Amino acid sequence: MHAITIEQPGGPESLVWAEVPDPVAGEGEVLVDVAASAVNRADILQRQGFYDPPPGASPYPGLECSGRISALGPGVSGWAEGDEVCALLGGGGYAQRVAVPAGQLLPVPAGVDLVTAAALPEVVCTVWSNVFMVAHLRPGETVLVHGGSSGIGTMAIQLAKAVGATVAVTAGGPEKLARCKELGADVLIDYREQDFVAELRAATGGAGADVILDIMGAKYLARNLDALAVNGRLAVIGLQGGVKAELNLGALLSKRAAITATSLRARPLEEKAAIVAAVREHVWPLVAAGRVNPVVHGSFPMHDAAEAHRTLESSTHVGKLLLTT
Repeated sequence: MHAITIEQPGGPESLVWAEVPDPVAGEGEVLVDVAASAVNRADILQRQGFYDPPPGASPYPGLECSGRISALGPGVSGWAEGDEVCALLGGGGYAQRVAVPAGQLLPVPAGVDLVTAAALPEVVCTVWSNVFMVAHLRPGETVLVHGGSSGIGTMAIQLAKAVGATVAVTAGGPEKLARCKELGADVLIDYREQDFVAELRAATGGAGADVILDIMGAKYLARNLDALAVNGRLAVIGLQGGVKAELNLGALLSKRAAITATSLRARPLEEKAAIVAAVREHVWPLVAAGRVNPVVHGSFPMHDAAEAHRTLESSTHVGKLLLTT
C-alpha cells in the first residue's frame, strides 16, 4: 500500500507519498480500506517533530479516517467485512489501509456520505469528551468556544446548541464569524478587534461563561479565568499560545472554578472506547436527524497532503480539510 511518510521533520514538503508495508489486524482490531482522512493540528506538530505517535500506533500521520472494513482480527465481534465505518485513530489515517481497535469504530451515520464521515471522529470525540463528559455543559448555560470556525469549533457550536446552551465564539474576521452565526453561535467576538472578556461579560450581564473550550493555552489562561462565571469550568485542549503562564489561585478559589487539560491521542484504549461509545449513543442520533453536521471546507488527494497542510497553516479555512485516497 501507499502512505504519507515523514522522512525528516520539517515543512509540508517533508510529507512523502511512499510505498510501505500493509498493516495487519491484530487481536481486537479490524483492517479498514481508507476512503478519506482529515487534517488536524496534531498532524502538523507530528510533521514538525513535536508530537510522536503513542507506543504501538502507526508511524504515519492521521488521527481519523473513514472507509470499509476489509478484514477482522481475532476476537472481533459486531462488525463485518464491507461495513462502512469511520474511526478514531492513534495514527495512520494518511494511508490506503489502517488497523483500528474495534472499540474506536463508528458506523457511518445516516445522511452522511462515506468520504465526509472522515471529518467526524476526532472533532466529535474531542468536543463530547471535554465539553460534556468533563466540563458537564448543561442546558441553559453559556459556553465560550475559542476558534469557533475551526473543525473543533464548528462542531462545538452545533453540539452546544443541540443541548440548549448559549454559545459565544471567538474567530478572526467577519466572514468566519458569519459562518459561526449560521451554525448557531449567539455571541460573535472578533479576537483581532475585540476583548473577549469584555464582550462576554457584556453579553451575559457580567456573569461570564460557565464553560470555556480553549485551544490557546498559556496566552489565554489569565483572561479565560477572568471570563469564567462562578462555578465555571475551563477545558484546555490546545497549546497554540504556549505552555507556561502564571495562575491566580485566589481568583480560581473565589469563583469556585475548575481547570482541566486533556489530550485524546495518548489516552488508553479503554478510555477511547468509552468516549466513542458515548458519542455513538448521544451524538450519532443528532447527526442522523440533521441537527449536527460535519463542516468540510474542502478536500485534497491524499498524495497532496502537503498542500492540505499549507491550507490549514494559513488559517483561511472554516471547518475540516479532508484527504481522499
